[in-house]
Amino acid sequence: MEGKPLRVGIIGCGRIFDLHMLGYKGRGDAVVLAACDVAEEKLHERMERYSIPRGYADYRELLEDPDIDLVEILTPHHLHREMAVAAARAGKHVSLQKPPALNLVEMDEITAAANDAGVVICVYENFVFYPPVVKARELIMQGAIGKPLNIRMRTLSGSAAGGWEVPLESWAWRVDERTCGGGPFVFDDGYHKFSMALFLLGDVEKVYAWMEELPLGEGRCVDAPSICIWKYRDRNAFGSIDFTWAYDMYIKSDYYPADDRVEITGTKGVIWITRGHGNMLDVPPLLLYRDGELTAYTGLEADWGASFRECTRHLLDCLRTGRTPHLTPAEGRRVLQFALAAITSARERREVYLNELG
Repeated sequence: MEGKPLRVGIIGCGRIFDLHMLGYKGRGDAVVLAACDVAEEKLHERMERYSIPRGYADYRELLEDPDIDLVEILTPHHLHREMAVAAARAGKHVSLQKPPALNLVEMDEITAAANDAGVVICVYENFVFYPPVVKARELIMQGAIGKPLNIRMRTLSGSAAGGWEVPLESWAWRVDERTCGGGPFVFDDGYHKFSMALFLLGDVEKVYAWMEELPLGEGRCVDAPSICIWKYRDRNAFGSIDFTWAYDMYIKSDYYPADDRVEITGTKGVIWITRGHGNMLDVPPLLLYRDGELTAYTGLEADWGASFRECTRHLLDCLRTGRTPHLTPAEGRRVLQFALAAITSARERREVYLNELG
């Protein structure tokens, strides 16, 4: 990748496209050369907004473009395996939005295709690049709270009035298990949170979950309220996360109307990450309690969009220097296994060991 700029093609011009573009701003070593979407109006709007010279309605045509080095796949989950495998076979590096696949068999097929073609596949997971989360992990590794004992996470989603406008067609595939692979909370957004749980405290051994359903009509529903608890591997440490949809609550946000919070307790202190998507609490984004004193980290960038910028920059830097991205297919599989174990536990009403799933 020395010399010429890395040339990028993005498949899928939905809402998340704008956040992915943040990582290319000001980069002289990478350029978005092409975009692709079956919706012509959406495609042309993104091309005009970001001065993207090439547009395709069929992703296969983009993959045939010999000038494209890296493909970003930002499509509904059920299309990931097909597109990622095709991109790898076309000799393109791949940035694949989470969740990377509907199941572990699909994930293994994606990995095999990348290995056979000798290309890099990065599973795009922005939350582990969110500055307050990165700082929290740094504090944990430094021993700021002593030996970690417990992590508590929560996601509170509110009414659509509080965040950005999401088209109905975007919601439709997220509440259809055939296209989403699971519910919009535990599987879709939950992938972010399971990824953070692993990033902050390490491997998980087993999980137990309860998942209820809220009907939306026409035979569709969402997987809330839900709660998952887990035990970490090789240590006496536990974790939990609850997903709540307060559909009449206004939550102020520039993104999805949701409040995300994390609390990590250790033998000597506590860390609080106070936000993610939204801005419900008017407090610093990261707090540390130790030895009777509370330290507020007020200088951290807390805009959720920063996590997308840093995730994209990380991948570009790795491709430029030949380093392996943090979010390898193996890491993506590990998070996917965690999410699927939670869903399996709720359905079968039992404790599920992650290694049961293969």
